[in-house]
Amino acid sequence: MSGAVSGARGPAPAPQDRLEAALRAPAAAGRPALVAFLTAGYPLRAGFRETLAQVAAIADAVEVGVPFSDPMADGLTIQRASAAALAQGVTLAWILEELARAGRLAAPPVLMGYLNPFLAYGLERLAADAAAAGVAGFVVPDLPLDEAEPFERALAPHGLALVQLVTPVTPPARLARLAAASRGFLYAVTVTGVTGGAEPDPLAIADYLDRVRRASPRPVMAGFGVRTPGQVRALAPHADGVVVGSALIEALERGDDPGPFLAGLRDAAGPRAAADGEGNR
Repeated sequence: MSGAVSGARGPAPAPQDRLEAALRAPAAAGRPALVAFLTAGYPLRAGFRETLAQVAAIADAVEVGVPFSDPMADGLTIQRASAAALAQGVTLAWILEELARAGRLAAPPVLMGYLNPFLAYGLERLAADAAAAGVAGFVVPDLPLDEAEPFERALAPHGLALVQLVTPVTPPARLARLAAASRGFLYAVTVTGVTGGAEPDPLAIADYLDRVRRASPRPVMAGFGVRTPGQVRALAPHADGVVVGSALIEALERGDDPGPFLAGLRDAAGPRAAADGEGNR
């Protein structure tokens, strides 16, 4: 008798593969992928899991921001959210516990944070606890590729992604290295500055994003300053998806329901938007 079981499923995909698949899937529906950024524990620590579930029900992936006292790549909006979360006692350990309690979300979560809290937690312990909590990968803006090997080595046994970032001033040779090294997706920063700063000029960055897509074997997500449906429509031909962060945090600051805001961005460049345009002629 064969040891194979009829109809048995193969091994579950690695978290980084689930993340990449989640960001490729929207193309089949004719729309760009949407990655939503949330500062963990904001606006209220007590309601974080509920907010996370709301966002994950609409976005294709969720970046969960780890609050840090010196968020050098972030603008005022995310700085405020980070400070408010820290004041409520949000820690990396708490975030991982909350993600574990949340169970499998509709969209894979990615932890986005600065290197120091991750190092203080311990990279091997971090990777094991993140995998157990359902995390698919990490974005670490202050970790250069040249110094990433210990982090990558800790994540590899758990199949977790280490997402790399590129910018409009990344030289071609380094772009090729970053694109080859990135897992899950490649984060294409659209402006030279901090999050939530100047809005990207789609015409000015179209060539840049096209170059990044040609270099990348992973989906390319365009982020920093994306906040309107018009921007999503303009960026859609040049990237596989967009990241929205500061604009979502501002909506939460106002007490708005994040659902309609995110749905408007998600559907801005898809068949629904085209149908709406036809109907309004």
